[in-house]
This record gives sequence, structure tokens and C-alpha cells, in this order.
Amino acid sequence: MAVPFLSAGGLRRDVWEIFKILLISFVIVVPIRYFLVQPFIVRGASMEPNFEDQEYLIIDEISYYFRNPERGETIVFRYPRDPRQYFIKRIIGLPGERVEIADGKIKIYNVERRDGFLIEEPYLVPEGVMTGLAINVQLGKDEFFVLGDNRVASSDSRIWGPLKKDFITGRAIFRAWPLTRFGIVPDYTESSGL
Repeated sequence: MAVPFLSAGGLRRDVWEIFKILLISFVIVVPIRYFLVQPFIVRGASMEPNFEDQEYLIIDEISYYFRNPERGETIVFRYPRDPRQYFIKRIIGLPGERVEIADGKIKIYNVERRDGFLIEEPYLVPEGVMTGLAINVQLGKDEFFVLGDNRVASSDSRIWGPLKKDFITGRAIFRAWPLTRFGIVPDYTESSGL
């Protein structure tokens, strides 16, 4: 069987086609990766059972340019005490609110609810709820109060204080790994009906 001879023009054309495909891929993938979404790997037990150690998440980096973070959203942010580290926690208190924790319950005081209200957290398991810790924090203009879902194993706003908005990278929107938990991250915000 004869092997077809490859001409210099055909090789040049093939190399040019490969180059165009790589260039188009680069032009599409790089902006998406650096400006819209980014991957994040969960480290530790602070968000269990909702987010397990080593889970691979996709983080939406763009929506907070158009709207403010909401109570109940799971966010990824740079740790204020060491901005090289990234943490994942849930937003509990919003800017301007007062957060009060007593007897394992969280009460929020704000302009709309001056008498305060207890927040409902259907995503928590009883073993992960804190007890015996009393906190009363007034949040500033661009500050959030964040907690891990596994309260007994979480370093969060109870320990290092409010989180400034500038440290927030984005919100968890999709779980890519493990495949048994593959899918959209559940929405526990007030606007979702909670």
C-alpha cells in the first residue's frame, strides 16, 4: 500500500489550522477563566455536610459586579489574615446589620426588622450547630458576617471578625466533583423563598 506524500503546502495548511484552533480556544477560555468563573477545591471540614473536603466547585466571579451578595449564599474569599489563602463560608450578616449569637441561635437586626429576627438555616445538621458562644457584632458599610456550615469546626467571623467585601472572590454555583454530587449548588438565599 502506498503512503500518500505530504506536500510542504499541505503541511503548512495543517499547521495553520491547528494554530487557528489553539488561538480561538485561547481567546475563548482565558477570559472565561480569569474574569467569569474559576475552579475552587474545598479544603477541610468547615462546610460539611454541604461541601465535603476535596470537592471541586465552580465559582461565579462576575455577578457581584452587578448585585450585592445575599444572606445564605456560599462564597469563596481571600482570608483577611492571609490573603494568599482562600476560604469558603456562608453569608449570615449583611452590611449595616447587627448580628447576635446566643444559645446556638442567630438573630439579625436591621433597618427593616429593628426588633430582629432569627434566621432559618435548613442546610445545618444538629451536630454542626454551635452552643455556648455569645457574640454581638455591628457590621460596617461593606462588611459581612460569614460562618461555616459545620460551626464546631469552622474558623470564621466569630473568630476573626467581619469580612470586607473587597476580599470576596465570588459565589459557589456548581459542584463538578465528585460525580455523585455533581450539579448546581443549592440556593439558600432569602430571594429563593427562604
